[in-house]
Amino acid sequence: MKLALLGYGKMGRMVEQAAQGEGIEVVAILDPISGSRGSLGDAEVCIDFTEPGAVIENIKAAAAVRVALVVGTTGWYDQLEAARALVEASGIGLVYGSNFSVGVNLMFKITEYAAELFSRFPSHDPFIEEAHHKAKKDAPSGTAVFLKRIVESQYHRDVPTSSTRAGYIPGRHVVGFDSEADTLTIAHAARNRAGFVEGALLAARWIAGRKGFYEFSEIIEERLRSKP
Repeated sequence: MKLALLGYGKMGRMVEQAAQGEGIEVVAILDPISGSRGSLGDAEVCIDFTEPGAVIENIKAAAAVRVALVVGTTGWYDQLEAARALVEASGIGLVYGSNFSVGVNLMFKITEYAAELFSRFPSHDPFIEEAHHKAKKDAPSGTAVFLKRIVESQYHRDVPTSSTRAGYIPGRHVVGFDSEADTLTIAHAARNRAGFVEGALLAARWIAGRKGFYEFSEIIEERLRSKP
């Protein structure tokens, strides 16, 4: 597979290193700050780890040369319908996700089941907490927003969600159910960004040659349905 990278910050560099380790050729890097090389049109799939404000323009660029896209950037979901329209009109494939960690996506499934159970017991109140490094711009994180949506689908009311931006925390998410008697929590802590890279490359291999607009959780769901 021939890969292009949109953005060459920490995540872009980690994706490049991991891709090369898997025998995936990085044919282009496009970054207005670090510099660019190669042509987007030479790739089969491009991976976007840039800024929320750049995502729509990046989709337009990928669509113009008919290259599939994996969007790892978060904080742009108010433009999902515009992105979907661009993808469908151009006939390319796109995968986006609030979090590309396999562990986090399995946390989504566990949270869905836990919320369904606890919503039947008014003694327990749900809450969500998340923490990330001080450079992360969106708060709450895309992952926390997704968790919030999952829990609220069972409770049909607002679920308190808190965010911390400090230091160099790769990412921590907690979903809790608290009562006067006890507390149950579901927690995920990223030790580093390697899990996001693994998921982004999984998505890139999956979307190569496909058309349509997909959420990363659909890839996880397909894997869960497949026989071991």
